[in-house]
Amino acid sequence: MAARIAQTTGAEHTAILGLGVYRPARVVTNDEVAGPINSSDEWIQTRSGIKTRRFASAEETVKSMSVAAAEGALASAGVAADQVDCVIVATSTHLLLTPAIGPQIATDLGMTGAAAFDISAGCAGFCHALGMASDLVRAGTSKNVLVIGVEKLTDTVDFTDRSTAFLFADGAGAVIVGPAEEQGIGPTVWGSDGTQHHAIRQSKDWMEFFTEIEEKGTDAVRPYLAMEGTAVFRWAAHSLEKVCREAIDQAGLTTDDLDAMVPHQANGRIIEIMARVLKLPEDCALANDIEEAGNTSAASIPLAMEALLRKGESKPGDTALLIAFGAGLSYAAQVVTMPAWR
Repeated sequence: MAARIAQTTGAEHTAILGLGVYRPARVVTNDEVAGPINSSDEWIQTRSGIKTRRFASAEETVKSMSVAAAEGALASAGVAADQVDCVIVATSTHLLLTPAIGPQIATDLGMTGAAAFDISAGCAGFCHALGMASDLVRAGTSKNVLVIGVEKLTDTVDFTDRSTAFLFADGAGAVIVGPAEEQGIGPTVWGSDGTQHHAIRQSKDWMEFFTEIEEKGTDAVRPYLAMEGTAVFRWAAHSLEKVCREAIDQAGLTTDDLDAMVPHQANGRIIEIMARVLKLPEDCALANDIEEAGNTSAASIPLAMEALLRKGESKPGDTALLIAFGAGLSYAAQVVTMPAWR
């Protein structure tokens, strides 16, 4: 008779136990980014809803911002670093193909032997990682998981590109996912559409760039983040209602049960359309952190959660729908209980 392989079982319920964020010190106005793209504050606000954003300095790195946000999440959760046994970092702007930044973040936080890895799902990365973390705790693979969404998009943007220069910014957000008495993270509804891979992409791959260097020397143009804004807008505005409704339904709820909605902060107009088609209750708070933070990709959802809590528009214990979408094109959504924060 073949030997039987044992399996672990974990917590019946999971929740976000704590939230922390890091916002770079430098605030950048629309007037500052408008010049190189021959634009204006009015045009940028009308098109995107953005008034300001944060740009990181050379000292504010993907690692340092992640560590700062993680320290806030640990403190608000009341969880010690040695109680975390897995770290998942969602980012598209750690500019080394290897090694991942996760193990270095874990070490800087004083975590010894914790599993640590990066995932790349564009702006949907945080919601992907959150779903994975919840499943890891429920399966017994991990007891507590640190999830970080972090981007330094200013390292990847061409500030003369009218389609991207005014949108993207920097920051980090982190949460601790662990066992709870009641379910605080609903089922994750996720997916992808590779037919739209061109809509948000790196402008060229590294081998193309290396070949260009050999041919043109210092005239070679490095890879930048490129986006077809109209394609993304149409896809998001018309394709994500079903994802949102499925996440709410799988959580056993209706839109009337929502206290808050935290969509990826991609574009103010997309946020307004999503809220309208879902017919959210009048008292449902709608995250609009894009106005002050710009589009921070994988950091967008936790930063927007913190903004709602800090401003008193939502409170710990509220029921919130998270929905994110981005490069891939990838998407993910889940209903969560809003956490403690600092």
